[in-house]
Amino acid sequence: MAELRELFMEGAKQEGRRQAKQAGVKVVKSGVKRAKSAWQKYMAKKSNQIKFKSGPKKGRLDLSKMSRAYKRSQKGKR
Repeated sequence: MAELRELFMEGAKQEGRRQAKQAGVKVVKSGVKRAKSAWQKYMAKKSNQIKFKSGPKKGRLDLSKMSRAYKRSQKGKR
């Protein structure tokens, strides 16, 4: 019973794709990935990551310190 259900669903999906193609609609959008912002690039670099050293947040990123350091580093670029 489950096999029949799977076959029927796959057939329905293919039929839907055919109808969409005939209507001129793209079925699968192949989008281009957006470029990362300067902040995202900064965050991704391991050397820029500042972490809490103790307390309940130990090991997590300290975003406030990171943002301050990022803003200071960007002042020189302007």
